[in-house]
Amino acid sequence: MAMLPGHFDATQVEPNAPRDIVPAGDYIAQIVKSEMNPTKDGTGQMLVLELEILDGPQTGRHIWDRLNLRNKNATAEQIAQQTLSAICHAVNVLSVQDSEALHFKPMMVKVNVLPAGTDSRGYERREPQNEVKGYKPAPGGAAAPAQHHAPAAAPAAAKPAWGAGAAATKPAPAAAAAPASAPWRRSA
Repeated sequence: MAMLPGHFDATQVEPNAPRDIVPAGDYIAQIVKSEMNPTKDGTGQMLVLELEILDGPQTGRHIWDRLNLRNKNATAEQIAQQTLSAICHAVNVLSVQDSEALHFKPMMVKVNVLPAGTDSRGYERREPQNEVKGYKPAPGGAAAPAQHHAPAAAPAAAKPAWGAGAAATKPAPAAAAAPASAPWRRSA
């Protein structure tokens, strides 16, 4: 039992309506919160990103991404680093030690919908959920101020390829290397 801090009268407060997942598509969004959390098994760390959609009918909605930056599985770690590189390239911040440097910078985010059911590892999802599939610069440049959103579509020739791997294939300048103390760098 928990005592509330006073009497609560539900007739005086509009109830929250259940929110559906964000439909699959491409959205201009920005990171509004990030934190390092332990992985489920406690042997690694993941960067949890909370993103806010900035335009269209989904404006104000939030989606999340998790990057396994420290993981006993080298492939998971590599995918996370490539995804982080894609984010850095999308917002034009190529050297980062604190994830807060990536906050409030508009970028294009590709969102997918995972259906309810069992995932590839046998874990059951009771409800459909969103999955971030890629990042790229926002149309008109990643440095566009949040209050001036670019149109949702850019000319096809100007669109970079989707996905973390596409952004990570371009070699980063030597100055873009993160310091060895960065949380996503593997210790020796």
